Amino acid sequence: MKGDGIGPEVVDSMLKVLKECNFQSELILCEAGSEQWDKNGRNDASYIPDATMKTLEEADCCFKGPTTTIPVPGAPRSVAVTLRQKFDLYANIRPTKTYDRLTPDRKLDCVCFREATEGLYTGVEAKITNDAAIAIRKITRQGSRRLVDSAVDWANRFNMKKMVAITKRNILKQTDGIFWDETQKAVEGTGIELSEIYIDNMAQQMVIATEQFNGAVLVSTNLFMDIISELASALVGSIGLIYSANIGDNYAMFEAAHGSAPQFAGQNKVNPTATVLSGAWMADYMGERAIRDAIFDATEKVINEGKAVTWDIGGNASTTQMTDAIITYAKENLRK
Repeated sequence: MKGDGIGPEVVDSMLKVLKECNFQSELILCEAGSEQWDKNGRNDASYIPDATMKTLEEADCCFKGPTTTIPVPGAPRSVAVTLRQKFDLYANIRPTKTYDRLTPDRKLDCVCFREATEGLYTGVEAKITNDAAIAIRKITRQGSRRLVDSAVDWANRFNMKKMVAITKRNILKQTDGIFWDETQKAVEGTGIELSEIYIDNMAQQMVIATEQFNGAVLVSTNLFMDIISELASALVGSIGLIYSANIGDNYAMFEAAHGSAPQFAGQNKVNPTATVLSGAWMADYMGERAIRDAIFDATEKVINEGKAVTWDIGGNASTTQMTDAIITYAKENLRK
């Protein structure tokens, strides 16, 4: 799904990189997003046409380009939220790594695991009076445990020995109590060092003592990790560098962390990194780890060299020029 705004440009970059790296899985193009919803007269109940949903149901995973969610009454839910709920993609995962050229005085290399199906994002609210309303923060043992189990699997896979649980358990004793209990159980016998930090202190520590989180898997409930993952992304230097995935037990959706940025559409100037790296991660998910490694190494080299990078990270290269530079190094890596 190429999406809206800059989506088609950056997704084309990602597809070109995968093709040049001889990606073996079949890729099927389909439509989703507000632009096609507009073209169809805004009559559909979803930004995802029925034909697209059928294709997604038959696939092993999907890639979502940036899509616009129109803030008008009666507009559909976002594509991302729709797919998370449809395929029960409970783990929103956002690896966050700085680059030497962009932040020479600050190093961060961690991964954020955000529970994506419950918490305040269930949207359960009630109006008490004309002047007061409440929102329900739903936290379950099953939802907490499967999120932390997936984080433990990641830690074992990439040999990470630290886990940080972000809570506000001194105030939210019941809900964060459940999350903390399940986190403790999940790491028993794994050799992973577990610590707990309250959300307000975590935000401060990310800024003033960033490097303490190097090599750590950060885990939290939906809203708290939404905030912290955005903060971590800001420390990297550009949202155009941040890639992510939404993963469940039997399906996955890969996407850049940034939005559709329609003001830049068609200008061939936006940073393709987040989309390219998300695509490389998708290749790994489909069993082609060598392609992932080659693209990740190539992208890091291009960014740190600074010769063929886009305006947001200090260069004047076009989207296609930066993409081609990544391809050159990635193909070299695969030939080694």
